[in-house]
Amino acid sequence: MTAHDHPHPLPEAGAGVGPALLLPALGLLLCAAAYLYLAGRARRGNPGRGWSRWRTASFGVGLLLLAVALLPPLAGFVHTDFRGHMLGHLLVGMYAPLALVLGAPATLLLRTLPVRHGRRLVAVLHGRPARFLTRPAVAWLLSTGSLVVLYFTPLFDALTARPAGHWLLHVHFLLAGCLFAHVIAGPDPAPARPGVPTRLVWLGCAIALHAVVSQLMYGGYWVRIAAPAAEVRTAAEIMYYGGDLAELLLAAALVATWRPGRRTTGRATSSLTVLRIKQ
Repeated sequence: MTAHDHPHPLPEAGAGVGPALLLPALGLLLCAAAYLYLAGRARRGNPGRGWSRWRTASFGVGLLLLAVALLPPLAGFVHTDFRGHMLGHLLVGMYAPLALVLGAPATLLLRTLPVRHGRRLVAVLHGRPARFLTRPAVAWLLSTGSLVVLYFTPLFDALTARPAGHWLLHVHFLLAGCLFAHVIAGPDPAPARPGVPTRLVWLGCAIALHAVVSQLMYGGYWVRIAAPAAEVRTAAEIMYYGGDLAELLLAAALVATWRPGRRTTGRATSSLTVLRIKQ
């Protein structure tokens, strides 16, 4: 079955979007306020080192991109048109996660939390669940691999039949996108992060699968999306070109955050950070 077999647009979700906008708007404001508060504490606590304004700006850009995708005037388009959905997928699942991850929120927390709480955070970062999730293969499957299940099975139509399904997709795109960006190019400490060549290979796998999914979608092969064929083709183009740009930015971030000759494990890096908090 292809997109051509579905003449009807996405189910109307606009009626349920309005009341649901308050929660994401409040959440974005709280995240911005918390980050700015912690950044101010980091600067006051250690004037010599302070906290990078570039990281603060990056985190702010990530929140702004989320606001653009999740709030009016774009929110209605994202929830009622497949082209809008794909634009939202790029903003929420690729561009915003990269900007948020480059803001190094975990490092900021480790610098400002009391030592006792900092050690607890380090323990979580090095627990078995975190080690499993930060494997490149797992992050790739959750972020890019999940698109195959979403667009080539009835899952997408089932989820978008209700407004809550749209928000569930947003949450998945955001968390999976942040995870993949963190594994590939995140400045925050990570347990057993692989070397740059391995991360480049997995980034290449993401680029390849994105290209395959978008090409199949453009051609209408095996796609299970209840939207007009022309709408699906345009969405495929958005995915193809917008995804390429996002992945190029991720590759640039990997190169920018790479420090040759300073290969320390995530555990060592985190422990040093906690020791600095003590001082």
